[in-house]
Amino acid sequence: MRRRRLRWILAGAVALLAAGGGLLAYLVKHDRAGSVYHPHARFVPEPTPTKLPKRPEDRFSWPFYGYTKEHTRFFPAPEKVRPPFRQMWERNAHTLLEFPPVIYAGRIYQLGDNGQLMAINKHTGHVIWTKHVGKLSASTPAVTANTVYATVLDSGHSRHPGRIVALNSSDGSVRWFRSLPSPSESSPLIDRGRIFFGSQNGTVYALNDGNGKVLWAYHASGSVKASPTLSGGALYFGDYSGHVQAVSERTGRQIWRSGSGGTLLGSGTFYSTCAVYYGRVFLGNTDGRVYAYDASTGKLDWAVQTGAYVYASPAVTNAPGLGPTIYLGSYNGTFYAINARSGHVSWSFNAHGRISGSATIIGKIVYFADLGEHKTYGLGISTGRVVFEKRTGAFDPVISDGKNIYLTGFTGLFGLAPR
Repeated sequence: MRRRRLRWILAGAVALLAAGGGLLAYLVKHDRAGSVYHPHARFVPEPTPTKLPKRPEDRFSWPFYGYTKEHTRFFPAPEKVRPPFRQMWERNAHTLLEFPPVIYAGRIYQLGDNGQLMAINKHTGHVIWTKHVGKLSASTPAVTANTVYATVLDSGHSRHPGRIVALNSSDGSVRWFRSLPSPSESSPLIDRGRIFFGSQNGTVYALNDGNGKVLWAYHASGSVKASPTLSGGALYFGDYSGHVQAVSERTGRQIWRSGSGGTLLGSGTFYSTCAVYYGRVFLGNTDGRVYAYDASTGKLDWAVQTGAYVYASPAVTNAPGLGPTIYLGSYNGTFYAINARSGHVSWSFNAHGRISGSATIIGKIVYFADLGEHKTYGLGISTGRVVFEKRTGAFDPVISDGKNIYLTGFTGLFGLAPR
């Protein structure tokens, strides 16, 4: 999905340059917005989780995209969950795996780009059941104790191309589904009996998770492709009109709406899912910037220019020696550790290829994949030094259950255990 969008953008740029000549070339050269810093902006200290919540092994869950409802993409794994790893199993999905899976108890639920949802035994890699929920998909499912939810880009029906499906997690049978007037690649989020997700016509939905009834719908000014992020009773998301907004979780009423600063040719688009922490909203934009907004007001705290598209969603934690830090990569092939308070770069790593997917922090290691080289890296969060490298991966590579890690490659899923 992201590669197709990039081709459209590049094709449009070539056509505009041919038509506009020298003036347009000048505008493009000077269009990219620079970095912005507001050093006295509000910053709220927050504790960093240090231990996994206590729960029986058969009730562990990585329930949705980004692990937490704030989408911090930080998982407080024990120190022993670190490289080197041995491979327990490999499962070839025979399709592109653009987004990572989720976990509940002993099962992993992986949605492939061909619309096939698989339930996999996390100990052996054996497939328990499969279900085609559509022809095309690009999102992470959400899972509860008995239900798994998935959004669909192409259902196969021209009048209702989008769809959200709720399936029995034990056998894959359909509990309910709702047809949508536009495609959806927004990974669903669940809270207190409600499921939240966006769609390409700009509608963000709140549905009853038991029957799919629409509770409210919010209409943004552009496509909402990210997963809504929940914090303090508000949902946060960017859209393809270049705006970020906060809406009430309960009613869908808009709380605030902010732009991306505006370039000469218009604002970039927000594909990135927000991470909300430290009283701020962090996300990337196709104008090349990484943004931080005040979560209460929408006021811009800082914006850092990377020089290339930032599709990636940030991972956030308090890194030893660095303090509050966000981690994400840019299409220029550079992976960044950025001070969450000031916006200044603490360290960077050159992966020598395009970085489109998002990073995940497991303990004190941040993992990301390189779309250009099809390689997954693990870097120390404080130093940026390489501690793990595997020649597979493209987008969002790693999740964990606190004992092992599960790595999403280009078409395969791998179970890896610490040596």
